[in-house]
Amino acid sequence: MNRPLSARMQPDNRAQGSPPDYMPGFGNDFETEALPGALPQGQNSPQRCAYGLYAEQLSGTPFTAPRGRNERSWCYRIRPSVKHVGRFRQIDMPGWKTAPHVIPGVTSLGQYRWDPVPIPDEALTFLTGMRTMTTAGDVNTQVGMATHVYLATASMQDEYFYSADSELLVVPQAGRLRFLTELGIIDVEPQEIAVLPRGMVFRVEVAEGPARGFVCENYGQKFELPGRGPIGANCLANPRDFKTPVASFEDRETPSRVIVKWCGGFHETGIGHSPLDVVAWHGNYAPCKYDLRTFSPVGAVLFDHPDPSIFTVLTAPSGIEGTANIDFVLFRDRWNVAENTFRPPWYHKNIMSELMGNIHGIYDAKPKGFVPGGISLHNMMLPHGPDRNAFEAASATELKPEKLEDTMSFMFETRFPQHLTEFAAHEAPLQDDYIACWADMVKHFDGTP
Repeated sequence: MNRPLSARMQPDNRAQGSPPDYMPGFGNDFETEALPGALPQGQNSPQRCAYGLYAEQLSGTPFTAPRGRNERSWCYRIRPSVKHVGRFRQIDMPGWKTAPHVIPGVTSLGQYRWDPVPIPDEALTFLTGMRTMTTAGDVNTQVGMATHVYLATASMQDEYFYSADSELLVVPQAGRLRFLTELGIIDVEPQEIAVLPRGMVFRVEVAEGPARGFVCENYGQKFELPGRGPIGANCLANPRDFKTPVASFEDRETPSRVIVKWCGGFHETGIGHSPLDVVAWHGNYAPCKYDLRTFSPVGAVLFDHPDPSIFTVLTAPSGIEGTANIDFVLFRDRWNVAENTFRPPWYHKNIMSELMGNIHGIYDAKPKGFVPGGISLHNMMLPHGPDRNAFEAASATELKPEKLEDTMSFMFETRFPQHLTEFAAHEAPLQDDYIACWADMVKHFDGTP
């Protein structure tokens, strides 16, 4: 159990404030308090909480989930979260789409690649700047996912959000964001990620902008660390490198707005205070961040190379063993040493649908055209692989130990087909000539060994 010796009181810690504090570990049972004695000991719901706080539980799983998968956090807050003004009113959030979402006349069958989505010269928050690229599955049956690009130039002011539909995995590509959540503050920058649980209220500030990045919206079972199998107890994403924020609260009496995403729709209600008023909490259902530069890749040390599943950072199970609802896969700096081996990713068709994003640097299978901020989509059972230049270079190069440097790309992979949105098909900067990168592949076969 991780309990900081002192968790600072931060009544209104804005983007220019000091860095937040974190507790290490993935899925740990944490406890933290921003005021001494605010956290009850020996029980969850005393008759009277210290400081006149309210006890409230946030459950991330059914009450009867097995102990190893049961997730909940007890929050001790200034006001119960049920307190708001009037009923929810439906609002429009035109850039954010939810599955099922199939556009007539738009085919998702093919190999697609986009240049970085430009950041417009206008005020966009993390919410209003969300642009959905693909959707998969069905939010109403809690399977599948959506992929978004966020474009943020302005902080959310007296405005708060939570998704009742989904867990959010945020992958910054440019700029820095600060997530002020009910349970604490998380700062993220490129080459880091943040994971925000379903139902967690937060506000997003642009700490350094403009900001752009990717979001994987997970409708299904929440992300967990993958099993390592024969790899053993270490490497890949190690639990200690995940950081969960300490308690930090706002006690502000000001008219505010809470936006909720529910069954694909967006709704708002008013409140007279900041909902980020949790003074102390304990439990294992909490937001976290992870530095992708701490991912420890493994690979072949003699010949051939294993499947790209060895690069899985987080996985969201589907209920079918070995078949993920979503895999989050990372391709970062690493050594290539395999002998007599074609070292880039091979040509293949996959039962999974693969959406890739480039965080920075050059991706070895596509040295041209796939630039930082760019996106590619290879849907289920669609062949793909290195372009001609990559193939010819890898086939002829002298095989000696080589370190891939200045590279970081990722993949959101799902067992469902990913459907293009109207934005992805007609507004985002689609590379119409992408499939031409394979057009000049030549025949080497001549009938001789």
